[in-house]
Amino acid sequence: MKGIEIAKRCGVSTSTLKHYEKWGLVPDVPKAENGYRQYTLTHLAYFQCVVHCNIGFGMPFVKQIMPLIQTNDTMSVLWKINEAQSALQDERRQAEQVVDMLEVDKVEWFEQIRKKKKYYSIGEVADIAGIAASAIRHWEAEKLIEPERHKDSGYRQYSPEDIRRILIIRTVSKAVWSLDSVREVLTAADQNNIKRTKEMAMQSLDFIDQTLVARMKAIASLSALLDIVSSHEDGWSRENLGYYGYYQS
Repeated sequence: MKGIEIAKRCGVSTSTLKHYEKWGLVPDVPKAENGYRQYTLTHLAYFQCVVHCNIGFGMPFVKQIMPLIQTNDTMSVLWKINEAQSALQDERRQAEQVVDMLEVDKVEWFEQIRKKKKYYSIGEVADIAGIAASAIRHWEAEKLIEPERHKDSGYRQYSPEDIRRILIIRTVSKAVWSLDSVREVLTAADQNNIKRTKEMAMQSLDFIDQTLVARMKAIASLSALLDIVSSHEDGWSRENLGYYGYYQS
């Protein structure tokens, strides 16, 4: 197959294919005597998997799994997919939490997730929000949150209202491209414009749903690729499934 044909079927440019080859995402492509690359149907399956997985999971993730496929480490690939899907499920639960939070009083919502205290440490807040403490520090540097400092130790002290803002930032930042958009949502929340804040939170839910659709399509491409490249001894092999009693009718 010609590179231009592969590119057309994948919906990318030939230069993009060459980048994928350079990054080691597909097996080596042999060249004919005239120097032209000779792509096979297996290469096509690899490229289609790369394109779809890039849309659903992102290129850093693609760069993790494609070399593993080439070394027949199928199980590692499957567990990485499973881990990523589990994280997406957690993201959706968190977004739903923010939407629910906007339906109730700003004190009542916090009572729903943890016994109320006056202040919380950055570690406690990171645990509640399910994010890294470094993300909270970054948002503070961007002036999205401004926690108080303990007068003696200087440690950050986060109020329930600070945590509310962090949960909103975490959720909305998943679906928007700029910090200015996040600031807009926080301003709306500060002004009790719950309708606007909820709209952005709902957009996050939509974004997560779209990501799920893209990932399912990516998984279909991955499945097709594994069907091509898996050997009889591989755990993915369809023939091997019959060896396990619980698969048998």
